[in-house]
This record gives sequence, C-alpha cells and structure tokens, in this order.
Amino acid sequence: MRRCLVLLLFVWCAIASAAEAPRKVLVLGDSLSAAHNIPVEAGWVRLLDARTSKMATPWTMVNASISGETSLSGRNRLPALLAKQRPGVVVIELGANDGLQGLPLTQLAANLDAMVEAAKAAGAKVLLLGIELPVNYGPQYRDGLRKVYADAAKKHGASLVPFLLDGVALDAALMQDDGLHPKAAGEPRVAENVWKALSPMLH
Repeated sequence: MRRCLVLLLFVWCAIASAAEAPRKVLVLGDSLSAAHNIPVEAGWVRLLDARTSKMATPWTMVNASISGETSLSGRNRLPALLAKQRPGVVVIELGANDGLQGLPLTQLAANLDAMVEAAKAAGAKVLLLGIELPVNYGPQYRDGLRKVYADAAKKHGASLVPFLLDGVALDAALMQDDGLHPKAAGEPRVAENVWKALSPMLH
C-alpha cells in the first residue's frame, strides 16, 4: 500500500511539474525579428507574446534573434538555445542576410535542413518564415530562394509562412527608409502573418 502511495505521489508530481513548465516558442531570426530601429515592444515577436501569454494554456515567446544573423551563425547557435530553453515550437526566420550577401542557395538549404532537424530532434515543432529579396537580385535567385523555403518545409513536414513581410514590404508607409525593415506601424501586419501559421501549433 505504501509503495502504491509513493508511486501515485511521484506520478502526480511529474504531471504537476509538466503543467507548470513554461511552454516556449523560440524565435531564431535576424533583424526582421529583432525589432531593428524600432522599440522592442513594437516588434512582431513582442506583439505575439502579448497574445500567447494570455492563452488558456500560456506560451512565452523567447526572442533569440540577432541583427546580421546568417543561416550559418544561426545553425551554430541553435543547439545551445535548444538545450537551455527546451521550446515546444521553434520559429526560424533566417536567410535574408544570406541572400543580401549573394551566398549560395545550396548553403542556405543545408543550414535550414540542419536547424529543422535539430529542432525536431529536440521535440519541437518548426515554423519557417520565408523572405523575399529586392527585384534587383534577379528572378532566378529570387525564385530559387522561395524554393529553398518551400522545399525545406515539405521535406521536414514543417509549417511555412512563404513571405514574412507580405502586405508590408511594398507599402512605403509601413517600411523604413532602407526599404528592408518594417516601421513600427508595419509590425502588427507582420505579427498577423506569423500568427496565422503559429496559432494552430500551440494546441
């Protein structure tokens, strides 16, 4: 009888511990996710955190984004982040700086593959956020970049937002003078683009 009570107590504590453990969404991105030149609280990650923290089962958005991050540097940082944060969902928004530097798309594809595989091996669901480059990069490179994200999502069964800045990038009133980063006024639309794909993953 005593052994049964001890076992039941152990099971109850394990369940309680799991229920209390914070559910985390780890965002690994570049300046598009790091609130470049705008207040941090105006960025799309913080806007979504305001939503996820109020869900019936709350989730915390952990923003590990760094301006200038490439897919390679993100790949190198991810293992330690997974070990520390133990997220239930990993959002990967990388590739813009690879593209702006004209790096080989095969390199981006390999890095995305490695990051998705690492996240899934750690027990996390994965959401990929695709980006677009300015038209002066030419249709071949721009089409190839789109295909990298689509192929990675299909290969690994990951969720995908084809273009993070959809509805924002071509609106000058919502973009900063550099033409690459949204103003604070554009971030709610960016947040909505992500939320449509992210919200079904939080149940």
